[in-house]
Amino acid sequence: MPPPGPPDGTDPAWLPPAAFRAIGSRRTLVRGGGGPLVETVFGEVAGACARFGGSVARGGATADVSSYDLVLDVGGAQGDDESFVLRRDAEGGGPTTVTAASGRGLLYGLFHLVRLGEGVFQGRWEPEVHRPALPLRMLDHWDNVAVHPVMGQVERGYAGGSIFWVDGRARHEPQRVRAYARLLAACGINAVAVNNVNVHETEAHLLTDRIGDVASLAEEFRAYGIRTHLSVSFAAPVLLGGLASADPLDAGVREWWADATAAVYDVIPDFGGYVVKADSEGQPGPFAYGRSHADGANVLAAALEPYGGTVHWRAFVYDHRQDWRDRSTDRARAAYDHFAPLDGEFAPNAVLQVKHGPMDFQVREPVSPVIGAVPRTRLAVELQVTQEYTGQQRHVCWLGPMWSDVLRFRPDGETAVGQLADGLVGVSNVGDGPYWTGHPLAQANLYTFGRLAWDPGADPLRVLDEWVSLTHPDAPDALVSGLHAVLDGSWRTYEKYTAPLGVGFMVQPGHHYGPSVDGYEYSPWGTYHFADRDGVGVDRSAATGTGYAAQYAKVWADVYESAESCPDELVLFFHHLPYGHLLRGGSTVIQHIYDTHFDGVAEVEAAREVWASLRDLVEPGRHARVAELYEEQVRSAREWRDQVNSYFLRKSGVPDARGRRIY
Repeated sequence: MPPPGPPDGTDPAWLPPAAFRAIGSRRTLVRGGGGPLVETVFGEVAGACARFGGSVARGGATADVSSYDLVLDVGGAQGDDESFVLRRDAEGGGPTTVTAASGRGLLYGLFHLVRLGEGVFQGRWEPEVHRPALPLRMLDHWDNVAVHPVMGQVERGYAGGSIFWVDGRARHEPQRVRAYARLLAACGINAVAVNNVNVHETEAHLLTDRIGDVASLAEEFRAYGIRTHLSVSFAAPVLLGGLASADPLDAGVREWWADATAAVYDVIPDFGGYVVKADSEGQPGPFAYGRSHADGANVLAAALEPYGGTVHWRAFVYDHRQDWRDRSTDRARAAYDHFAPLDGEFAPNAVLQVKHGPMDFQVREPVSPVIGAVPRTRLAVELQVTQEYTGQQRHVCWLGPMWSDVLRFRPDGETAVGQLADGLVGVSNVGDGPYWTGHPLAQANLYTFGRLAWDPGADPLRVLDEWVSLTHPDAPDALVSGLHAVLDGSWRTYEKYTAPLGVGFMVQPGHHYGPSVDGYEYSPWGTYHFADRDGVGVDRSAATGTGYAAQYAKVWADVYESAESCPDELVLFFHHLPYGHLLRGGSTVIQHIYDTHFDGVAEVEAAREVWASLRDLVEPGRHARVAELYEEQVRSAREWRDQVNSYFLRKSGVPDARGRRIY
């Protein structure tokens, strides 16, 4: 059983030893069948008991439980049943019991006990059935095997280098990978892709001659019930197989994929499948052969089907060579236009992986209309846990409330996104830095992602409570309230001092950190705000604009079509409005911009002071690192405020009604 963190001192995040005190101080019986995951559970309990004075024993299915405080009872199944039942018949002091059909369910049951702590051994617990709402709960690593000259070791990574790869080779640090697998399993994640969706030459070879490196990672993930996936290039038959074509309808191409996939399963029998980015931002795809994305996905799905594998086909497809003067072309429309007509044409083991919004992980976007438009297609919603456009793990920005809003959104007015989806996929925010996620408080985003993937309807504030209690098991009330004070509203604070009213993309091109109001305004990327002397925003109405609003079901199309009914927080995403337009909240557009940017800075300054007040309640190294990062966040927030406000003062000519100085 590995220790709760790698040997180099990497922070153990939300699984410090003290979190296991309640279990480790009890008498525990692991009863029933065996298998690797049951052995993992037994090892976890044994390690906790060694620390806290408890004991653990093994027994058969009929073993007497009367002398035990905790019984972990498992059947013989080794399949993918992830459910478990928790109960405690406490009238006569009976044990707390977790019953699962498989080792996978027992593992999740154990971590649920850790979250509950001492309370699970008190009183009577009526039987509670726990099962994940979504079968696919996955993290995608945008890790490069070799350092990319532009994107570095981890594309859009802000926590150091890759934990899997270094200098063009595998790191071969199994203890670190095993500790990471443990963290993921503790919040319910069951799948991981280990390389960048932008598959460069070195990554491409992981599919064939370097598959042994992937197999070594899969061995460590397997111990915690996590299936390993691989990002592959659509052009692999050409790049790796020497074929003249990657045409998905070519028999030779189909045979190549079948043979390559069989070779993968020879060394990784529980391999999860492929992740594919095609016909997007320069990546090859089926359009080169006049084929559809369903054609492209299905050739890989056919190769994976005999082994139970899945192809995750990303819907991030758009024209990235646009003319900014052409207002009829709208990047937001692209995913729907490409994929909605293909509904029902994808194979059963193909999953369409759709970004939660129509653009690119901005601090505020509407929910993608694709999610409600493909009822006959398996769908996974993609979130960005790494903070590319939300402060890059230098700013505190807990994204739980945003993700919860997305998952509770009802595209048809009735069924929530979390009920329509088959899975939730997050772009990982993990690296080899000393806190896993760069910013120590960014750990909360990773944990929250996993818990919302297990239960999309969960209250994010309760999930944050879990993270706080697991990261700081003995936290006094002052620390708990302080962490909530700096985290609860941090997403909306970040929104206030950055891009207003859903307009997005006012960032420095390339690295996407810091303000540049016109940074992408005249670029080919299709990310425009169209600010001029009269107003700001993009007209996406059906009546006078790009027609994007009409991609939604009528219940939402009617709301978004009119500036009077559109929610304020999205109004500039859907409409080009005069600066004097009166918002539903009672302020004009221009005054809202001024007010929120001043308010956002004030809120960050206040959060910095709250964190300073926690100095004696947090481990010194962790406190110092967060304090250092708060200085950068305050500096950056002020820069955002001054650049955005001065830009719109010059554009509009309208002064701040409150007379504040705008630089």
